[in-house]
Amino acid sequence: MENKESQLNAILVGIGKEIAGTIGISVVELASGMALATYSTRPDFDLSVAAAYNAEVVKQKMKAMAALNLKGESIADMIITLTTQIHFIKFINPKYIIYFAADSASSNMAMIKVVLGGATPKLQEIIDTL
Repeated sequence: MENKESQLNAILVGIGKEIAGTIGISVVELASGMALATYSTRPDFDLSVAAAYNAEVVKQKMKAMAALNLKGESIADMIITLTTQIHFIKFINPKYIIYFAADSASSNMAMIKVVLGGATPKLQEIIDTL
């Protein structure tokens, strides 16, 4: 597991350095809300807390979709825009998500989507071996 965790962390560091304005990024197990790997540019941004709460956001959205009887629909990604930040959630597979936070003045959504989309298969490959 240690080697897999370091591989995940290396990918997250690469993503964080590629996207301007990155605050933090993590790979999160949806069921538990636990972060498997994290990268942060700000020590005051607690990615463990962010991972847990954003896993709950996803689970609540899934419950809402079920209540609305949205059969055949699935979440591709979720975007939450704050006053000065963009929070982006992307599914790696049904059990794992990428949680990404960035400064909205320095980042753009197109770059976030392209870079995370490109990294998702690599993350999936590692997660499949856990």
